[in-house]
Amino acid sequence: MAVDVQPAHRSGALKQQNKHHKQGKHRGKREVDRQAPGRFCVKSLSRRNRQEIKRTERRKQALNIRKTKRDEVIAKKRNRGSADTPPHIVVILPLHHQIDTGKVLELLKTCDESSLVKENDQGVTHLSIPRLKQRLSFVIPEYGNQYALLDAVKVADSVLALISPTGGIDDYGLHCLSCLFGQGLPSVTIAVQSFKSIPQKKQGDVRKTLQKSLEKWFPNDKFHSLDNSQDGLVILRQLSNQKLGSIKYRENHPHLLAEKISFEKNSENPEVGTLCVSGYLRGRILNVNNLVHLPGWGDFQMSQIDAPEDPFPLNERLEKNKKKQTEDTTMMDESVIKVLDVAVPSQQVSLEAEVIPDPMEGEQTWPTPEEMAAAEAVNTKKKTRKVPKGTSEYQSAWILDSDEEQDGDASEDDDESDDEFEDAVEEMDESCSDEAESGSEDEEEYEEIEIGEESAIAKYDETIDMEEEKKILLKIREEKMNQMFPDEMDTPVEKPARIRFARYRGLQSFRTSPWDPKENLPLDYARIFQFGNYRRTKKKVLEDETMDGAWPGLYITVHVKNVPREFMDDCKPGKPVILFGLLPHEHKMTVMNFLIQRKTDSDHPIKSKDALIFHVGFRRYSVSPLFSQHTTGSKFKYERFLPMGVSTVATAYAPISFPPSPVLVFQQSVSGNHTLVASGSVLSPNPDRIITKRIVLSGHPFKIHKKSAVIRYMFFNREDVHWFKPVELRTKWGRRGHIKEAMGTHGHMKCVFDSQPKSQDTVLMNLYKRVFPKWTYNPRIPDPPLMKIQEEVDMDDDNDDEKMVETAYSMFD
Repeated sequence: MAVDVQPAHRSGALKQQNKHHKQGKHRGKREVDRQAPGRFCVKSLSRRNRQEIKRTERRKQALNIRKTKRDEVIAKKRNRGSADTPPHIVVILPLHHQIDTGKVLELLKTCDESSLVKENDQGVTHLSIPRLKQRLSFVIPEYGNQYALLDAVKVADSVLALISPTGGIDDYGLHCLSCLFGQGLPSVTIAVQSFKSIPQKKQGDVRKTLQKSLEKWFPNDKFHSLDNSQDGLVILRQLSNQKLGSIKYRENHPHLLAEKISFEKNSENPEVGTLCVSGYLRGRILNVNNLVHLPGWGDFQMSQIDAPEDPFPLNERLEKNKKKQTEDTTMMDESVIKVLDVAVPSQQVSLEAEVIPDPMEGEQTWPTPEEMAAAEAVNTKKKTRKVPKGTSEYQSAWILDSDEEQDGDASEDDDESDDEFEDAVEEMDESCSDEAESGSEDEEEYEEIEIGEESAIAKYDETIDMEEEKKILLKIREEKMNQMFPDEMDTPVEKPARIRFARYRGLQSFRTSPWDPKENLPLDYARIFQFGNYRRTKKKVLEDETMDGAWPGLYITVHVKNVPREFMDDCKPGKPVILFGLLPHEHKMTVMNFLIQRKTDSDHPIKSKDALIFHVGFRRYSVSPLFSQHTTGSKFKYERFLPMGVSTVATAYAPISFPPSPVLVFQQSVSGNHTLVASGSVLSPNPDRIITKRIVLSGHPFKIHKKSAVIRYMFFNREDVHWFKPVELRTKWGRRGHIKEAMGTHGHMKCVFDSQPKSQDTVLMNLYKRVFPKWTYNPRIPDPPLMKIQEEVDMDDDNDDEKMVETAYSMFD
């Protein structure tokens, strides 16, 4: 019997059930942004989301900064030419001696009939142009006076450079451009005088030639012709609307160009008096309690700041109407209105630039009168240096040396270096005497030919100083020797090396060996200032604009106290008078470091401690700097000469200057001319910079046995060998070793090296000592004589200076 079996139904427990999608709890990124834009939960943020949010915030911050800067630029453009802004200063710079600046200025004054022209006693010509809504002040520095040009450009907004259509730029123009580019050049407009006087067919070729000559200095600028009134209007519109260049050191300081000056003698001291300088204030706020600086004369205090009426308004009619309205409505004392601020003696910044050292600082006892008398008696006698005993005494003896002994030690170094070239000098004297004899023979020969040639030769010989020529020749030979054998010095035979080089030490590694920057400091370091945190102080000084005083744009009169009477004798038209306000700490003395590079056209060697003239921002002063290498690390090698083509650091005692600030270095010749030899910028005021002078003592292998060798000619007595035994040796071929023992009594020594030395190799010992600059700061710098235009000479006639240089270098060939 068949049974019908039906399949049983599955129970619900065995049925597969998939989970539903959690739509409300798990949402995508787009869904979250769509439902809650701009909102997020801090707890649920992932690392990726945090980075995206930070990136978005940075973008917004950058957009806000960009918008703020754009608004500032637009506001400056809108304010240009308004009554609240000072006139636009334009310096007319002729780059060729054929340029007639008076004719150019007359053309600019008469090209617009509606313009108003006024001139003052300082040689500044004001031009008010209602059509352009701009006030222009034209300044023409004295031709050939390079300091007058540099001072005028320091406060100028634009420079109108004039070139010749036939000559382009001459040597004086190239010198001016080299100085101005190193100092900081504002916006430049280039014009050519009498360009249309050239025939029409040749104008294209002349334009190409002039444009090619300008590519080196102004690669993106084109020149304009300046021949008629229409060209003058184009130049005026270009000067009024061009983009102004930014010069940081000038924007960070209050400054003005003197429109009017007067001098009131002091009743107590007739040698000094009060100088009243009137002009338009630019830059930052000027506080009467701060200090001001007159370039070439130093720092001074102010007694009062006045606000007289603007003598050169943009629209004179509107100003007259305003005056009438104020006279009718108010009756006030004019003297009260004009005085802006009066100095408070208790709040004035002191002129003390140096720290007065305390003789009791660091001392526990005071010498008795008998000890003082004995010390004075010893000082009157001839001083001798004692040899210290032991290493600790040897190091501690450095700080016990007085300044006179340090100077004497430095002079000994110079004497030793000079002794190396005594024979060379004698040979040079003989050669010079032979040349003089030959010159006399030549003169005798000239007597038989023509009188004109004899007078020309005699006139030329009058301008040559043979003593100075010999000094320059000696420097050239020393520089050549230093290049061939850097820092090498012969050990003196008559004087023990342990006494001659007692201040030197050996270093296992110049880069990693420690050297305390506060060790054995000279007494001059007690007179200087040093920042605890330089970066924080610099940021606070440059960004602080909360002080009260005269605002930029006002026409003010500054009363400067205790100015020398000779200042007024030096003032004349064509030589602008400028005034700069000092920031906090800028009048204090410290150790300044300048990063400079030597000019390629500088022929004469420049030695460390030579007197040079530094133009640092708005300052100029004379110092004798030390040169050192610009490298990384804690110690920097001293340079005996300023090298060519390499950035070098110059160190000297000078007033504090905050970077960025340009630096120009001039060298004064015997005739008084100042020649540009280097340019650069301010590095930092850091007294802890360690400048180490290296000397290299050399010896030669006498006997060689595997890795050991007997070395001679490095020392000449047994005691010197034992004294310098801890110092490591090296050779010119890369071997390293040390002194094992002394051999005999004549300075021979047995040395062991890392590999066998060669017989033709040279063994060297490096010794180091720290050097410090000398206190030679002098803020009073007289102006050099006017630069003369060099006429073209025959190329067949060589210059005597070139002959002297060629003769000096030929001695080493």
